[in-house]
Amino acid sequence: MKPLNRCSWAEGNAELRDYHDTEWGVPEFDSRALWEKLVLDGFQAGLSWSTILKKREAFRKAFRGFYPVAVARFTARDVDRLLQDAAIVRSRSKIEAAILSARAYLQIDDFSNWVWDFVDGKPIQTVGPRPVKTELSERISKELKGRGFKFVGPTIVYAWMQAVGLVNDHADDCFRRRPVKKMGHR
Repeated sequence: MKPLNRCSWAEGNAELRDYHDTEWGVPEFDSRALWEKLVLDGFQAGLSWSTILKKREAFRKAFRGFYPVAVARFTARDVDRLLQDAAIVRSRSKIEAAILSARAYLQIDDFSNWVWDFVDGKPIQTVGPRPVKTELSERISKELKGRGFKFVGPTIVYAWMQAVGLVNDHADDCFRRRPVKKMGHR
């Protein structure tokens, strides 16, 4: 049997490979899941995605299932509790950013519609070299920051756009490119 071609970043690590093969780039339309992935991409800043994947279940537990209403109610006590949790990334600025972002998220009526409006409800199909940020990620970053979100710079936003399928950045010869391209739009 011929081996499957994958995006190069997904080779050599079973966890990354599984994430790539099942989740990465699949269009996400659930508002809460979109927000969770945005927060996790913020926690990833300066770290590897593999580190975040290994800690994802611990993050979900620590952040009450990434239920924005619950996270928005976190206090300084919760920040202190999270800073003691070795199962997650213990960064005060990232923890506080997640809380502020939960509060900002709650100010948007339908986060999924708001997000998908940036791409007219349909994933962008990229070709050629994959950038680390784009004019669109810069615009979304600016909009998010203007609404009170933190740790949402244009590079983080672009990684998130890739993860949630706003852009299909699977390599041209990746076995996931076509199936992801056929997946729905809003």
